[in-house]
Amino acid sequence: MDIFVLVKQTFDTEEKITLQGGSVVEDGAKFVINPYDEYAVEQAIQIRDDQGGKVTVVSVGPDRTAEALRTALAMGADEAVLISDDRIQGDEFEVAEILASYLRGQSIDLLLGGNFSVDNGASQVAIRVAALLGIPHVTAITKLDLDSGTAVAHRDAEGDVEIIEVPLPALFTAQQGLNEPRYPSLPGIMKAKKKPFQHLTLDDIEASAALAKTKRVELALPPERKAGRILKGELGQQVTELVQALRNESKVI
Repeated sequence: MDIFVLVKQTFDTEEKITLQGGSVVEDGAKFVINPYDEYAVEQAIQIRDDQGGKVTVVSVGPDRTAEALRTALAMGADEAVLISDDRIQGDEFEVAEILASYLRGQSIDLLLGGNFSVDNGASQVAIRVAALLGIPHVTAITKLDLDSGTAVAHRDAEGDVEIIEVPLPALFTAQQGLNEPRYPSLPGIMKAKKKPFQHLTLDDIEASAALAKTKRVELALPPERKAGRILKGELGQQVTELVQALRNESKVI
């Protein structure tokens, strides 16, 4: 079984984010595999170990993304592909188009990815890839069973569970609770250094440049929260004071 996992590198969830000049300062920051992508990598490895085949992790990003892919290799993935190019701007539309351009040339039985990334939280890339490839998809899965060319997935539906059956190949995005991702072992880290790792550009996969539909102009921290205020006096006076504060200070009415 040929399994591909879409991986993104994100800031460590415990990293303190610093803004300078309207952009995030990356110097000295710690980056990791997007936590939800770890569930996808773990699920792919478990399926490979049970049914045989190969797990390939794929990412679009800057050169530093290689570290996240090597972590996935150390977890047990078989091969890694990094598509990196200075012409890539990186919005969800563009990344999905690039991934689809690469994946169209591959033999795919199963595609996995994280439910969303902890940096942008858009939940778009994997679903866009499925649409571009013309395959079914199920998001936010907490259980996945494969049998005779079909898959049955349990999907987290805002506290409820949907059970969906789809034919393979198909794409699934992993929700927390799908499994418990393993930590890379020392032998796994050593083996990862010898596993196939492809570095590709847009030219290698015949993908177009400058596809991005959106551009981030600036990032800013939210204003500091002001101290709370207790309204005193009769109820009517409190209501009047509250309305005036909402209108004149908060500007919400």
